[in-house]
Amino acid sequence: MTRDEEWMQKALELARDAAKIGEVPVGAIVVFEDRIVGRAHNRREIDRNPLAHAELLAIHQASMHLDRWRLTGCTLYVTLEPCPMCAGALINARLDRLVFGALDEKIIPNHRISTTSGVLSSESAALLKQFFKEKRQK
Repeated sequence: MTRDEEWMQKALELARDAAKIGEVPVGAIVVFEDRIVGRAHNRREIDRNPLAHAELLAIHQASMHLDRWRLTGCTLYVTLEPCPMCAGALINARLDRLVFGALDEKIIPNHRISTTSGVLSSESAALLKQFFKEKRQK
């Protein structure tokens, strides 16, 4: 058994735990320097929280454990291909590697949302520009 398979077995155990409480069976672990620093399973139903995906919860736990938001040097193992929200979180958390089990055949969202862009865009952009300008000067 490869090391990736060993870690994925841990994620599968978490996915089984999720199924036992009526959650979609997805489990995730974050590994840093050959140890688990974050672990979770889906909790959307039990927490009544649309953000309670296994990946996001495991990333949050790893960030708290390592006391940093940049998770460079970390690998996320998850039993299902991450959705677009979780994929974005992986990128923003600066994880080095993703290992997943099953492909998500429902990766295309089944819900559409109306979007309006450009409202106070100049003010919004100026605020961000000023913030980062001040950060660079420090």
